[in-house]
Amino acid sequence: MTENYKNESMVDVAYSYLKEINRSVKFNELYDAVSERIGFSQVEKEDKISVFYTNLSLDGRFVTLGNNEWDLRSNQTYDKVHIDMADIYTDMDEETKANTDFEEYSKEEIEAEGIEDESDEEADDTPDYDHPAKLD
Repeated sequence: MTENYKNESMVDVAYSYLKEINRSVKFNELYDAVSERIGFSQVEKEDKISVFYTNLSLDGRFVTLGNNEWDLRSNQTYDKVHIDMADIYTDMDEETKANTDFEEYSKEEIEAEGIEDESDEEADDTPDYDHPAKLD
């Protein structure tokens, strides 16, 4: 008996498909299977691919394994799909320091943060009337 998927969401159909095959698949293979099961025309298939990708990404039942390969989270071990947020924030901190505008920091803040001031200007207390923001 063939199931009728017309009244189900695309991610629910994707979930059913991945449960059946019990392996990870490339996104295109997954979307082709979902489109076929729901019965999308070629135009509908092209129109809905971005919505499907967004919904798949936001649905906690699915996980991307890299290289555009997807699987059910329940089929994967924790260490394979876990992202250590400390690594991400460390990278962000390094990028932030690299893009620092030193004019926003006092000498004490620069020293406390351990940021190297690469500007060639010598610090002086002479008012800079060409740049009113520096007068404060």
